Amino acid sequence: MPARKKRREPATALKKRAGRIIERLAEAYPARIELEFSNPLELAVATILSAQCTDARVNEVTKELFRKYRTAEDYANADPDVFEEEIRSTGFFRNKTRSIVSFARSLVEVHDGVVPETMDELVQLAGIGRKTANVILGSAFGVNQGIAVDTHVKRVARRLEFSAEDDPDKIERDLMKLAPREGWTEFSLRMIQHGRYRCSARSPQCDGCALEELCPTAGTW
Repeated sequence: MPARKKRREPATALKKRAGRIIERLAEAYPARIELEFSNPLELAVATILSAQCTDARVNEVTKELFRKYRTAEDYANADPDVFEEEIRSTGFFRNKTRSIVSFARSLVEVHDGVVPETMDELVQLAGIGRKTANVILGSAFGVNQGIAVDTHVKRVARRLEFSAEDDPDKIERDLMKLAPREGWTEFSLRMIQHGRYRCSARSPQCDGCALEELCPTAGTW
């Protein structure tokens, strides 16, 4: 990958370039989440499990998990030792077990087991940060309250020079200035797919990339 060209890009030019990139992403990728779920609770659990794990692996695990655990009460009352074994293949299974059980218990205590539909309520629940809350709001409720910044979005945003930040919350704020609010969820989903299938961490496929001529890191912009 060519060395990155550093330059000062005026805000208006950046916004215009971002608009063109958003259009290219829309042409290249469907706006879909690859985690499989049938309700907001399942999406919350799957999103927690997806940390440092592929969506494909999570989907394999949740096939059985969602048959056994159907309500927040089921997760809240889960035997941690048993649950750890059930999700072991997703990695970091002890931390994920604590997060899911704690999330479910707080959900039962505060919201009678019903996943809330606002950012403020979601991030007050144990185990739920802004990224997970944005995933739930956008893909389960169709609410564009922010942009989910995972490792893929962070990497692509920095390579496109949409943000120079390291902190996901700061990157999110930068991205929210560039993308129209009504398209925040779709933008995030497409950035994730671009990072997963084209702009990978170790070997980005710049040649022939739909964003090549608009990307500072590709060396052609």
